Amino acid sequence: MITANQALSRIAEDGFAIVESIISNQQCEYLTQQLTECFDSTAAKARNRSGGIRNVLTTCEVVIDFIRNSELPPLVEQVFGRKAFIVRSILFDKTPDANWSVAWHQDLHIAVAEKIEAPGFGPWSVKAGGVHVQPPAEILSRMVTVRLHLDDCDDSNGALKVIPGSHAHGILSDAELNAWRGRAAVTCSMRRGGVLLMRPLLLHSSASATKPSHRRVLHLEYACEALPDGLRWNEQS
Repeated sequence: MITANQALSRIAEDGFAIVESIISNQQCEYLTQQLTECFDSTAAKARNRSGGIRNVLTTCEVVIDFIRNSELPPLVEQVFGRKAFIVRSILFDKTPDANWSVAWHQDLHIAVAEKIEAPGFGPWSVKAGGVHVQPPAEILSRMVTVRLHLDDCDDSNGALKVIPGSHAHGILSDAELNAWRGRAAVTCSMRRGGVLLMRPLLLHSSASATKPSHRRVLHLEYACEALPDGLRWNEQS
């Protein structure tokens, strides 16, 4: 397992780092069971075409208790260098019935409690009933996404692909994005119980699974600062 200092160095240089065996197989089984029950109980209203649930930590309270008592908070705090908190949580489950692909992109939007016009924030949108906005690049550059893998993941079931170093160039124009697409990409193959830490501005994509079964990923976005001008994170845990 790489150390927090090594992870911090890799995130700074490449925009991502992989840390294996953050939680055990037994813990994966427990968390998968809790999330499956949550998924099934809210499927009619919360499941969308992309096979996931938003606001997992408010929908499934047992999961936030598990996360708080896992190895994730110490790891994230060491990477940030100070106390961090979750501002968005999504469960993704790529299955034969929800086998999607995602083109190369940066994660440019955050979820906020309500729309308040503020300098540098926009455009605005509504996703699954929640208010989202594109913040200034400086805010995105200080966030970290943690993707906790509850299943083994490789090319066969739609592992994430990333382009190292692309996070360090701010919000890319369409022309800049196309130029970066020509560079070498890395497939983030993961073992169950490992985490992928990445900057939101890192270019990433995901192909459809060629052998779809389950590819469950708990996607957690972390920040360590309040938003300006009265704006509030929609989900802060």
